[in-house]
Formats: sequence, C-alpha cells, structure tokens
Amino acid sequence: MGKKMIRIVGSGLLALSLSAPLAARADFSDDAGMGTATVLANVVYMPTKLVYAALGGLTGSFAYLLTGGNYTAAERVWIPSLGGNYVLNPAHLRGQEQIYFSGPLQERQQLAR
Repeated sequence: MGKKMIRIVGSGLLALSLSAPLAARADFSDDAGMGTATVLANVVYMPTKLVYAALGGLTGSFAYLLTGGNYTAAERVWIPSLGGNYVLNPAHLRGQEQIYFSGPLQERQQLAR
C-alpha cells in the first residue's frame, strides 16, 4: 500500500510539473508572434510616418515664410504632421491603444479656448 501511494503521488507531481511549462510556452509563442508582427508593421509604418513628418515640417516652414511669419498658419500644418505615434507597439496591434498617424489638431484648439 505504501508503494502504491508513492506512485500515485509521484505521478500527480510529474503531471503537474509537465503541465506548467506548457502554459509558459503558450505565452512565449504568443509574445514572440506579436513581437514579430510589431517589427514587421514598423518596417512599413515608421518610414511612412517619417516621410509624412518631414514633408509636413517643410510645408509648415514654407507656410510660415509665405504668410510673413504667421506662426498659427505654420502650426496648423506642423501639429498634424509632426504629432502622432512614430513607433507601433504590441498594444497598438492588439487594439488596446489607438494609433495616431497624425497629431490631434482639434484637441489642441479646444484646450486653447
């Protein structure tokens, strides 16, 4: 009877120890997959955002010069083009955080009032 009890307890402990790494592997593979997807998304997103920001910076500068130094006119170009997210993270891809490609011009105007 003692040997039978030791086998049962030993089998239970073995089953518990084998099931624990499976849960850890599932989390790791999910995180690795989301990390890979984030890197691949950033390969396309980051250069696109940088080109958009650079062109917006230049356009805002021209607007500033062509309006005789009107900072408000330049700011209306700079805020949307230079604001927003430059790098995506896994929370963006999961839908937990919103992706802002351009800066929020309307929120800034409401704060100024």
